[in-house]
Amino acid sequence: MKRVPVSSSNLSSVGYDESTQVLEIEFNGGRVYQYFNVPQRIHQELMSASSHGKYFHRNIKDNYSYDQVK
Repeated sequence: MKRVPVSSSNLSSVGYDESTQVLEIEFNGGRVYQYFNVPQRIHQELMSASSHGKYFHRNIKDNYSYDQVK
C-alpha cells in the first residue's frame, strides 16, 4: 500500500485503501500496522488533523481491529 509521509512526532506515514477500508500507519520507530473497517471519513479527518498523533490516539487506536505487518 502506498503511504504518504506526515509531519508528526508519532506517525511517519499513512496509507489508505478505500475499496477495503484498510488504514495503514507507519510509526516513527518503523513499525507498520493495518487498521480494518476504517471509514474514509476517519482517514480524511486524520490527514487534515492539526495533530496526527492526537487524532490517532483519540479516534483510531482503540476503536478498530488491527494487525502489525512490520
